[in-house]
Amino acid sequence: MRKTNRLPLAIGLLAAFWACRSPQNNAEQQAADTVATEVVAAAPQRETANELPPDTAEKAEKVAKTPLSAAPNLKQMPDSGFVELVTLDSTLVLDMRYATPNNFLKEKVYECDKCLLRKDAALALVRANQALRKQGYRLRLFDCYRPLDVQKKMWKIMPNPSFVGNPYGNGSMHNKGAAVDLTLADSTGRELDLGTPFDFFGREAYHAYTNLPPDVLARRRLLKQTMTAAGFSPITSEWWHYSYSRKNYPVTNFKPECE
Repeated sequence: MRKTNRLPLAIGLLAAFWACRSPQNNAEQQAADTVATEVVAAAPQRETANELPPDTAEKAEKVAKTPLSAAPNLKQMPDSGFVELVTLDSTLVLDMRYATPNNFLKEKVYECDKCLLRKDAALALVRANQALRKQGYRLRLFDCYRPLDVQKKMWKIMPNPSFVGNPYGNGSMHNKGAAVDLTLADSTGRELDLGTPFDFFGREAYHAYTNLPPDVLARRRLLKQTMTAAGFSPITSEWWHYSYSRKNYPVTNFKPECE
């Protein structure tokens, strides 16, 4: 019997295998890699006091791939649409301070305690909360979308752009539905100590301020790392404020509908 050279046959089969690989699987992998890269790139570069650890990229990828709760007609909603957060994730804790007199204005300026954000920002916040829940924490929300008229009241009392966005300039990211004020809570929803009360206008609220107990600093770092990994950016002067940094939305002034 004549001996057959099997090498060309093996090469041909291998080439056919690679040619027949599913383009869908390749596309999904490329999309996942792109999402992870974009999430890490969204982390702000202007602050160096609490730099993110080397494993942030791995954490960011896990956050980006966390499954989301579904809301009615969410897929049909435009990216610029507003979403009520509790329709996406009922484990978020609402403590909407401007719906009570417990704020620096000393008056109730919201008719109800609804927390609204633009669709993409809302989905990103849900991812952050789900990532924290795996570690025994939850997010407790102080403020979300804020009408421009309320911003004007705040500016009248505190006309300092380090703490309150100028409503007669570019406004606040809150007025665009792309910012949230929040803190860490334990698994029961109880607020944890992050060094100062919400809306504390002083150096102790700065991210760079380190004259605090180690456990407080650790919680601030955890909150910052989780939020930046999900696509939010902090501001220098408020440990509780995070803005969704992926898109630019217009300032709005509507009042949420209350039941």
